[in-house]
Amino acid sequence: MSKFHTLIAGLAACMAVAAAPAEAKGCLKGAVVGGVAGHVAGHHAVAGAVVGCAVGHHLAAKKDREAARAAAANPVPPASAPRP
Repeated sequence: MSKFHTLIAGLAACMAVAAAPAEAKGCLKGAVVGGVAGHVAGHHAVAGAVVGCAVGHHLAAKKDREAARAAAANPVPPASAPRP
């Protein structure tokens, strides 16, 4: 089997294993950017898209964690709370 076919088979296996219900925040944007970068860097668009998806998802999850920490540190009083 050629390297290309091996890569495609490996990617298909990874996708089958990782096909669990999950949020894909950041994945599409990362995949597009990674695919373009991979294509420009030597026709590795598929590999770039896979890595870009992983990086985009990681950054989106990190942003969500930071937003949750900020919200926990600065609680907003309910709208029905009486004002002093």
